[in-house]
Amino acid sequence: MATPLQAAVLEWYRADRRDLPWRRTRDPYAILVSEVMLQQTQVARVVPRYEAWLERWPSAVALAAASPAQVLTEWVGLGYNRRALRLREACVVVARDGWPRDAAGLARLPGIGPYTAAAVASFAFDEQVAAVDTNVARVASRVGLTPAELLPAGEAAEWNQAAMELGARVCGARRVLCPECPAGAWCPSSGQVVVAPRAPKGSRQRFEDTDRYARGRIVAALAGGAALPADLGAERLERALSGLERDGLVVRGSDGAARLPS
Repeated sequence: MATPLQAAVLEWYRADRRDLPWRRTRDPYAILVSEVMLQQTQVARVVPRYEAWLERWPSAVALAAASPAQVLTEWVGLGYNRRALRLREACVVVARDGWPRDAAGLARLPGIGPYTAAAVASFAFDEQVAAVDTNVARVASRVGLTPAELLPAGEAAEWNQAAMELGARVCGARRVLCPECPAGAWCPSSGQVVVAPRAPKGSRQRFEDTDRYARGRIVAALAGGAALPADLGAERLERALSGLERDGLVVRGSDGAARLPS
């Protein structure tokens, strides 16, 4: 039986949750795609890319048959391109061996960490395990319980979604809406959360100056058949290319020309 806190959060979630496409399926492949895409990428950006991805590759078998170059090209704009190759590698194993049906087995797939394994296990296979992302960890910390202690018996799939939703929309890292929180009556942190100020804007590195930006520009250029972005400068371009090559995202021929892996 759910505690009053759990019941209040679940009731709030059922009444006010966002209608996201991956919440309408129990397909482990579709759920895995969503979880990988959502790592460090905003929901609004993911939704159309997720739908296009599933239209092109509707199953793990279909994705396993795609080339790394095709996968990287489809991923352009989502960032952290290694995620795309690890997703494909996981699907190669699934196409060969079938789906593991618990978090322990899923965590043995290439590139699948404990959170993603628990999420797929609970959402697709109804395993009673807490899926602990940063949102869930924050909510649990503020109510003074562990994620496992917060988990209602027999309701892991819905609770994991509800706790993530609560952390994303109400109990945020930078935006805390305690008066609107369904758990407020039982939360010792209610009205007490102090949000650390952001570093001054001028002291933060611009995204355009990061290696991640340079790497993304290079992969996008190669995927589109365009010239490498010379405006990055020779030294920065070479540094980014070397990193991409080490990570298996780019290969270079004997003439030094770069291309996506085939």
